Order: sequence, then C-alpha cells, then structure tokens
Amino acid sequence: MSQTEPAMQEAINPDDIRVVMVHTSHSGNIGAAARAMKTMGLTRLVLVSPADFPSEEAYARSSGAQDVLDQAQVVEDLDEAIAECGLVVGASARSRSLPWPLVNPREMADRVADHPAGSPVALLFGRERSGLTNEELARCHCHVNIPANPDYSSLNVAQAVQVMVYELRMRQVLAEPQTPERWGVTWDQPPARSEQLEGLFDHWEKTLVEIDFLDPNNPRTLMNKLRRLILRAQPDEVEANILRGMLTQVDKSIRKP
Repeated sequence: MSQTEPAMQEAINPDDIRVVMVHTSHSGNIGAAARAMKTMGLTRLVLVSPADFPSEEAYARSSGAQDVLDQAQVVEDLDEAIAECGLVVGASARSRSLPWPLVNPREMADRVADHPAGSPVALLFGRERSGLTNEELARCHCHVNIPANPDYSSLNVAQAVQVMVYELRMRQVLAEPQTPERWGVTWDQPPARSEQLEGLFDHWEKTLVEIDFLDPNNPRTLMNKLRRLILRAQPDEVEANILRGMLTQVDKSIRKP
C-alpha cells in the first residue's frame, strides 16, 4: 500500500449489532427507534421491560419499520438482553465519578468495526428521563457520549439511536469498495482536455478585450482568476464547448451593425 492510499476500513456485520432499549416509557420512542434502525440497515431490537409494547403508537411511529418491531425481542432484565455479547456500549449523557472509557459516536463505530466478527455487540439506551443507571453503565465496556450543544444537550432516546446507528452505517459504507464517482453515477462526458481549455481561455481573453472589460495594457490578475475559477470547476468537454459557444455568440452580437 502506498503512503497516500487510505487504509482499508474493517466492515461491520449488521447482524452482529443489537440495539437494546432499557425500560422505555413511551412506546412511540420504540417505534421511532425501529425506524431509525431500519434506515441504517439494522434489524435486531431488544427491549428490556418496556412500559407498553406492543402498541399501536409504536407501530404508527415506525413508519414502515414494522418488521423490526415484529421481530423485536422483549426480555425481563439486562442480563438476558446482553447475553453472549462480546462488546457492550452504553449511551450516557452523564459524567461519572469513577473514570470509565468514554468515546464519541464515531469512535464507537471504529471500536465496533475492530470487534471480532461473529461476536454480538449491544448498544444500550436508557430511560427517557434518567438514562442508564450506574449499575447498568458498569456492565458496559465503554460509554459513548454524543457531543451535543452544551447549552441544550437533551436528546430524545430515539434521536440518540439515530445518531449512533448512522455512525455505524457510515463506518460500513467506508469499508465497502469505493468508486471514483462523485455524483452517484459515472460522469457522462470526458473531462475537457488541456488544449481545449487553453483555447477557451484565449477566446475569453479576446472577447473581454473586445467588450472593454479587460484592459490588455493593464490586465492585472483577471485572467488568472478566471482560469482558477474554471480549473476549480473541472469542466467536461461539452461544458467547455458550451462556454466557447456563449463567447462566440457574444462576439457575433458586438459585431452587429
């Protein structure tokens, strides 16, 4: 690998990830969390003693993620929720008196990606009002804190789920083979050739002189700035021809009697 070539990212298997919601009070948050999960390709939802589930509100808020709710696992305690998990990460907005490994969501995604494949990972989310208890946080290998606005850092639990699973999704996208396409599909025209652009710049300079926009005796940096503008845009052959065509039409217009 060359020094300039980016390192290959480790992939994350969505089947290894389980989102665990602990003692959720409002069933609508369960539905919203299911929606957040499905949009990011995750399906394993575990609910620890929810106050109201299944419920019509949960399904209504899921907005098409009913399958995630249909297969959600409801358990009585945290032990059952995180059974067999080799990595447990707890979402926490609270500081603790006992130092504990603390990461942000992006670092959390890196840690999940580095975790051995096939070993389940649990992301814990606590109660709407109080979050996870100290005892529950003590079950976690690390805590993750979303660096929100310090003046208003209150995140709804479903919003917190969305932030976390988004970072996992982005980490997965980075691990997939990358194409040079910047626009979603292959660009439809080849880039303008150097000689084509030089012809465009020459034509532009002559036209600007003709319309008294450029003083050939005192050009300053005008043409260099135009050159910088066009080169930064990296036009393709058709776009360069369009610009030449516009200049040709300007030329014709200023020569009319």
